[in-house]
Amino acid sequence: MARILAPTDEGIRQVTAALAGGELAAFPTETVYGLGALALNPAAVRTIFEVKGRPPSNPIIVHVLGLDEAAPLVTSIPPLAQHLANAFWPGPLTLVLPRSTIVPDEVTAGGPTVALRSPAHPVARALLAALGKPVAAPSANRSSEVSPTTAAHVQTALGNRIGLILDGGPCTIGIESTVLDITGEVPVVLRPGSISREAIEAVLKPSYSFPPFPPRLGEGGAEGGPLRSPGLLERHYAPRSIAVLALPEQIEAERARLSAHGLRVGVLGVSLSWGEGLLLPADPEGYARGLYAALHELDARFDALVIEAPGSGPAWEAVLDRLRRATARGDDKPEREAQGLLPQQG
Repeated sequence: MARILAPTDEGIRQVTAALAGGELAAFPTETVYGLGALALNPAAVRTIFEVKGRPPSNPIIVHVLGLDEAAPLVTSIPPLAQHLANAFWPGPLTLVLPRSTIVPDEVTAGGPTVALRSPAHPVARALLAALGKPVAAPSANRSSEVSPTTAAHVQTALGNRIGLILDGGPCTIGIESTVLDITGEVPVVLRPGSISREAIEAVLKPSYSFPPFPPRLGEGGAEGGPLRSPGLLERHYAPRSIAVLALPEQIEAERARLSAHGLRVGVLGVSLSWGEGLLLPADPEGYARGLYAALHELDARFDALVIEAPGSGPAWEAVLDRLRRATARGDDKPEREAQGLLPQQG
């Protein structure tokens, strides 16, 4: 199993040495734990895809200390990127820019752009500073499953596939970064996150007006081709248990329907305690911070989950995106339809 290291100078030294040697290692960011490899080492990046079971069309975010470290990875740093980085870096904003020739195809899924982020977590920044090189790092979990927000989550998901996990404690934000494509005439939010569209617009106005989320048809990439950003797969962030997203008035019926098939059913609530399950805060930031930890815990205890829809409006955009993808019908749709285990519509 992977060794979990404290974020001491020695722990950071060991992880730095592993990454420099072409190995993988997990480390904390303020959003979720990342599975890192040297971004400019194609063989190491390919190992990320193998360990995660990640589709080759899904690009990987590259982590850097700041714009100086980002500059060699792109064709140029336009004023818009400088403006956004000054406002939000380090932090949970990923910028999509035209890639330079030194960025391997493995990182970008062969596409023309690269996604860059400067993490704010002090352990991630200490690691990047010690390494002195950019790190490609998607979430440290099996592809499409629930992202990890603690070192223990990484150990459960990937402990038999990687060597080292740097423990920085629970992630303070709890969901993945906002991804903003600034390669076109108008910036496009490809994945919502804790930095809201309104916060970005407040920095950019009056120069820009955003299209609505989800991205316009075609923004995700041509069918069968590379995606423009991580987080665009229909089913993602998903527990292994059957998961249903329901309005409060639907919860009892959904729980009874699933229980009738002999399943142990837990409820992730927000407005009320629904018996067996967990309750998350009713504010978007608190809910996001606890979401993945709650899904990990419930997934270990139950066969099926009923998730109460927590709220609506712009403040809930990022959370609802994760919940919609987590409860999307997967490849087992025909089997679940035959068993009557898909969510009731209406």
